[in-house]
Amino acid sequence: MTGSPVSSGGVVRGRVRVRRGLSRSSPRPWASSSTPWIYLAPALVVLGGLLVYPVYQLGLISFLEYTQAQVSGGEPATFQGFGNYAELFGDREFWRVLLATVLFAAACVVSTLGVGCALAVLLTRVRAVPRLALMLAGLGAWATPAVTGSTVWLLLFDPDFGPVNRMLGIGDHSWTYGRYSAFLLVLLEVVWCSFPFVMVTVYAGIRAVPAEVLEAAALDGASQWRVWRSVLAPMLRPILVVVTIQSVIWDFKVFTQIYVMTNGGGIAGQNMVLNVYAYQKAFASSQYSLGSAIGVVMLLILLAVTLVYLRLLRRQGEEL
Repeated sequence: MTGSPVSSGGVVRGRVRVRRGLSRSSPRPWASSSTPWIYLAPALVVLGGLLVYPVYQLGLISFLEYTQAQVSGGEPATFQGFGNYAELFGDREFWRVLLATVLFAAACVVSTLGVGCALAVLLTRVRAVPRLALMLAGLGAWATPAVTGSTVWLLLFDPDFGPVNRMLGIGDHSWTYGRYSAFLLVLLEVVWCSFPFVMVTVYAGIRAVPAEVLEAAALDGASQWRVWRSVLAPMLRPILVVVTIQSVIWDFKVFTQIYVMTNGGGIAGQNMVLNVYAYQKAFASSQYSLGSAIGVVMLLILLAVTLVYLRLLRRQGEEL
């Protein structure tokens, strides 16, 4: 009788000790919530230095009077408020360039996605050796610097020595003289150096689709276009969202191809896009504040397009 209370008390005390030990070793709530941010802190510091600060400086200069006189220190920078934006939006040239940029970027995005997706499907239909050759060729185009690729395309379409005019039999036709032909030439070069990203990404997504799904569609007699539209495209939509947004950002801010292939924007600026227009304002005219304002407008447009696109997808029930 006397041993039972002691033993029961010992058990009780042992349980209390166990419970206390568990309470001491249990993680604190704040520690579990802050752990991801601790791991992300180095990357956030690097991104803050490389992205946040330059964007801040860009926005700051856009509200100042900042020309060559202020850069050289001859005059102090004065605050202009929204004066630079008012001057920019009141310029008809800006709206013409903005419209040309939007149309050109849209054509580049559609063409890049079309070529990249078509070649991705082709990669799943050919044997190993042609697949490897096509992927190496695509990656070679993707790895080529924009200046080098633009120069090569100019040589291919040169009116005097280019092989393309000889093959087409059009004599000494200058592709960069006309506005639309110059835009077409630049579009071909942009698609050539951009489609490999879409091709490789979409091909990786197609390879992840279960083979049973494609076999079931083939047994139902679905054509290749029907398989892509009804089976592959819905399953690859998260990947297509990523490549679409990337293409919009890249093609909207095209600079090198336009600048090199049209010699700074074409005859009388007929092939000007926003990035080249900002460069001309900032460095050719020494109006750095106007160039910064154009950069801020481009940033806001890209953010708006991306957010609207993602919101439309979320309304359709897509998980990103």
